[in-house]
Amino acid sequence: MKFTIKHEITNRLRVHLPMKHMTFREADTLEYYLLGFSEIREVKVYERTADAVIVYDCGRGRALTLLKGFSFDAVNVPETVFESSGREASAKYRDKIFTSILLHYGQRLLLPDPVRLVLAAVKNIKYIIRGLKTLKNRKLQVELLDAAAITAAVLTGDHKTASSVMFLLSIGDTLEEWTHKRSVDDLARRMALNVDKVWLLNDNGEVMVDSSQVVCGDKVVVRMGNMIPFDGEVVYGEAMVNQASMTGESAAVRKDTTCTVFAGTVVEEGELTIKVTQAEGCGRFDKIVKMIEESEKLKSGLESKAEHLADKLVPYTLLASAATWLFSRNVTKAVSVLMVDYSCALKMAMPISVLSAIREATDYGITVKGGRFLEAVADADTIVFDKTGTLTKACPKVKKVVSFCDENEDELLRQAACLEEHFPHSVARAVVDAALEKGLTHDELHTKAEYIVAHGIASYINDRKAVIGSWHFVFEDEGAVIPPEYRERFDSLPDEYSHLYFAKEGKLCACILIEDPMREEVTRVIGELKDQGFKHIVMMTGDSERTAAVIAQKAGVDEYYSEVLPEDKAEYVEKAKADGRSVIMIGDGINDSPALSAADVGIAISEGAEIARQIADVTINSDDLESIVALRKLSTLLMKRIRFNYRTIVGFNTSLIALGVAGILPPATSAMLHNGSTVALGLNSMTRLLPEKTAAKGEK
Repeated sequence: MKFTIKHEITNRLRVHLPMKHMTFREADTLEYYLLGFSEIREVKVYERTADAVIVYDCGRGRALTLLKGFSFDAVNVPETVFESSGREASAKYRDKIFTSILLHYGQRLLLPDPVRLVLAAVKNIKYIIRGLKTLKNRKLQVELLDAAAITAAVLTGDHKTASSVMFLLSIGDTLEEWTHKRSVDDLARRMALNVDKVWLLNDNGEVMVDSSQVVCGDKVVVRMGNMIPFDGEVVYGEAMVNQASMTGESAAVRKDTTCTVFAGTVVEEGELTIKVTQAEGCGRFDKIVKMIEESEKLKSGLESKAEHLADKLVPYTLLASAATWLFSRNVTKAVSVLMVDYSCALKMAMPISVLSAIREATDYGITVKGGRFLEAVADADTIVFDKTGTLTKACPKVKKVVSFCDENEDELLRQAACLEEHFPHSVARAVVDAALEKGLTHDELHTKAEYIVAHGIASYINDRKAVIGSWHFVFEDEGAVIPPEYRERFDSLPDEYSHLYFAKEGKLCACILIEDPMREEVTRVIGELKDQGFKHIVMMTGDSERTAAVIAQKAGVDEYYSEVLPEDKAEYVEKAKADGRSVIMIGDGINDSPALSAADVGIAISEGAEIARQIADVTINSDDLESIVALRKLSTLLMKRIRFNYRTIVGFNTSLIALGVAGILPPATSAMLHNGSTVALGLNSMTRLLPEKTAAKGEK
């Protein structure tokens, strides 16, 4: 592709493509292409000017090479990228605001006063209808107050005031709608599907393929803890499916043959074979947006209280206006009171504050599913960490395989990978990756594998029962024994690694040593969380006491619990809440799901199990736990902003009403100051709460 460099500083380029402008799809295509390279940190494409700003982490030559290699026709962009892009919507709202400003001031310059009065009266019809609808619903809401104020201005011949009020209301509505759409779309985009590989069932058994290769009529297998990647019909198996991402239902639903399942839902228990009925796009993004918009989770407690207070104040404003007229017999003073209300500002500034904070969180790789969770994070005093994949690195590695039978280590690793590859857990991925690194192919050797949460996997390999998992599962639940001749080898297993046990026919065959080092930033993050006011920082793990004690000491947590089961984590959370604490739970696995659900705020690591991400209220990128610190700061600052907005709105508007009743401010000035302050607060509520940070790349 040809391009011109318009501006350049270190690691940043602004280039211009040889065209007058780009279509929305072309702009999305260029952005998608560039963000597909790890060297490109940030991209902003301006479709109107055909410019692109690129921030890169590589050499200048490499960045230019990537640009030269671009072609609109050569990039295969998934339809879901265009479907979920907010580019066209943003352009629409910008045009809408510009047009409103142009028309408002153009009419002032070009139209005579009588014509403008008629136009104001005609435009007021829309507001009168809105106000009457609230009466029809037996409610006195802000729409009625707006209609009364504008009508009063029109009847007194004050078309300037009427026009200004309607103009500022229109700008405010557009800003709120735009912010809402951007924030909800960002949230939906992060909740949308990101399934690259699926298990396709064909004549040769199960084969892992790219999801893009699946077509309608194909059969795919989805096991416990995994997301259902396509809409389809169940042809075999039964399972409990969590459909919260599509229907909002909190309880899992039983699915068996002939039932329909939806893409984006998650198998909590069981296994399903699904015949695909819809493979691509499918309007899934729209479904998610609808679910989010209908969900009360978007509203924080303070926001809801402010909105309820706004509606409660409407009758008092109307009564104040009527009382002013009765006592003063001055229409101008009465209209001045109508021109000022608390409701408009409260209903505009509060939602914009929350939605802007949710949007800002995405810059830190944080997806928040509703404003009330930001409030809960700000109020929390207890934080519970799962160990594996949370306090420790999200990518544990196999350090060594120790054999306790006559089979060699590579063969045992191959068999273990064959079992583990079907299930979503960081340790399972470590086993599969270790086999891949050694070039060990592991075609299906076993019968149907059964996954027991927080324990392990049971199956049959060559008609021999095989189990792999924790000490509790392999030795206590399954009754496996250590061959006597290998007892000394077993006793000498190093303590610094996590142990994954593999047994066949009731005898230990192998111990897979998993290296799972603690994240470098953990000690610093724990210290910062304590500084932020957390009184109880807890670590819980299924690992042995010996391993847990080492990590807990290094991390600096207040307390830790080892060898816990999923129900133990949830029980701790429930007990802490019963003691009056506000609890955050952070985890990444299927076994963390009960605790994530029980906590005031459940936070899932983005690379963890799908079920954990679906149940969680907040999802964070797995790269750095610093995002938890950022989330707490963001939440605290949001609560401060909401309280500041509330005090400012009540104080400023009370002053305007007093000045209007005293006859100091005419209606036009009251209206201008009131609506101007409302828009100003709305604009301020859209500003960042935390210092500028390079946006985190979206997942593809």
